[in-house]
Amino acid sequence: MLPLRIYLAGRVCVEAGDLLVEPHDFPGRQGRLAFAFLVLERGRPVPRDALAEVLWRGERAPAWESALHAVVSKLRGVLSRVGLDGASSLAAEGGCYELRLPGDAWVDFDAAADAIHQAEAALRHEDPRSAYGPSAVAHHIARRPLLPGEDSAWLDGKRARLRSILVRALECRAHVYLWNGEHALAIEAARDAVDVEPFRETGHQLLMRAHASAGNTAEALRAYEKCRRAIADELGVDPSPSTRQVYEQILASV
Repeated sequence: MLPLRIYLAGRVCVEAGDLLVEPHDFPGRQGRLAFAFLVLERGRPVPRDALAEVLWRGERAPAWESALHAVVSKLRGVLSRVGLDGASSLAAEGGCYELRLPGDAWVDFDAAADAIHQAEAALRHEDPRSAYGPSAVAHHIARRPLLPGEDSAWLDGKRARLRSILVRALECRAHVYLWNGEHALAIEAARDAVDVEPFRETGHQLLMRAHASAGNTAEALRAYEKCRRAIADELGVDPSPSTRQVYEQILASV
């Protein structure tokens, strides 16, 4: 069987070789939402009530069990289209559903998490060259929205994790670009990291370093002042000693 590639960030899709299941091939909004939830919770039984809560958020109709069964049945059909056995891949046992994917199935959400760990490990080992590819993978996946238009507590947690991966990937890319002398790209990546997490000082530090490396000392000092004001206005404290140290190093180079 061809390896599966499952995309949840951006458009919900499934690929198996030349076969492609696109968003409109799922059983509507509820089908895409149920599929994403089951993929992210795969390998463990999900009670029917929990899945119903994801789909209807406390507004279940009297016939919700029949409606849930219909959604699951159509999802089994989707899985069959990409070469899986629908019934065994989406099993129903003891009042629970469990999605069982092949061991070599690729899921973008997990791929992004694995990639950012690889990139950060490479940087810790002072090997920025090896961080380039994984940081790019993490960045390109994590910048896509996860199920846009949907609103639920479980999605908030998954989106927060994806947001964390995004800012970490941007910081890794800034490090790699600085190492490679690509100052404009380093500035862009660091600035994007600051935009995502304006109170995360490591992004500000990278932006200061990138400007300084490009020979723009005034811009580096402005970046520090912007960081200082943001932290003071929001939190009533000064930047950390490590941020202050970057600032003083830039001053000393003038």
